[in-house]
Amino acid sequence: MSPFKAYLIDKADGGPCGRWSQLTEDSLDPGSVTIRVAYSSVNYKDALAATGKGAIVKRFPCVGGIDLSGTVLRSEDPRFQEGDRIIATSYDIGTGHHGGFAEMARLPGDWLVPLPTGLSLFEAMAIGTAGYTAALGVVRMEENGLHPANGRIVVSGATGGVGSLAIDILSGLGYAVVALTGKEDQQRYLQDLGAADIMLRSALDLSHVRPLERALWAGGVDNLGGDVLAWMASTMKQNGTIASVGLAASTALNTTVMPLILRGVSLLGVDSAYTAMPLRQRVWSRLAGDMRPRRLASITRTIEFDALADAFEEFVAARAHGRVVVSIHPEA
Repeated sequence: MSPFKAYLIDKADGGPCGRWSQLTEDSLDPGSVTIRVAYSSVNYKDALAATGKGAIVKRFPCVGGIDLSGTVLRSEDPRFQEGDRIIATSYDIGTGHHGGFAEMARLPGDWLVPLPTGLSLFEAMAIGTAGYTAALGVVRMEENGLHPANGRIVVSGATGGVGSLAIDILSGLGYAVVALTGKEDQQRYLQDLGAADIMLRSALDLSHVRPLERALWAGGVDNLGGDVLAWMASTMKQNGTIASVGLAASTALNTTVMPLILRGVSLLGVDSAYTAMPLRQRVWSRLAGDMRPRRLASITRTIEFDALADAFEEFVAARAHGRVVVSIHPEA
């Protein structure tokens, strides 16, 4: 049984840390489908796990990488056959079950989405967990009445993977999107994604957010939490809807119920990890269709598997923007 390369997150005296390792197939976790990994990607969650900056990993050692795309090598699940191309994101992948930062993976069939027609394995990881989360948030907002005619949509954490793809997806659907960012030097990047306007976080006074501020937005996608989410809730229009998708700034939320009661605002929690499979497949189908990002090339950069360990620090230091795809066994 030939060994293969993997990036393990293990526990040392100083806490969790990543290291390269050689594994064999019999060291993979239980699952019904064995996969030759083509691509993975680097997400903020991956960086927290690999650097020990967040309590992400549930067991040690664990191959990192919360998403992957690849080709089925062997299957005990009748839904999947050798040669099928699949996407796997979320669940316990890369946190409690060996993940995508390896040349091979073995996963339960219930965690796999057949690659939708119209997407390549590379594009699936350029979208990845980040794009899936953004699209899921938009779907949840649509189900709660969001429509382009309702007004402008604000996206916080706009230069990150989820934020970038949310802007691309929403603008492609006909929404007027305002990008909220702390990175003044990235305004051209955000405009190229489709942002109709840019708002700098430094222009906001978040030290005292009133329960109801001037109504500005029909909807919002929030990647930050904390004071930004409180401000976003207070500035929603009547029957506005917010998708809360991240906590890059804070897990706290100091606000009141007044926007919810007096303006009918809906605050939607978006859990991309354990989405029911019918909805998961529907979202991926839309990502290959009407929600397909139009600017993946400008959002995405590709790194070789050997360069993986060098990519984490820029995410932790909030210097990263867009998406980073990890090329492991690239498509021919």
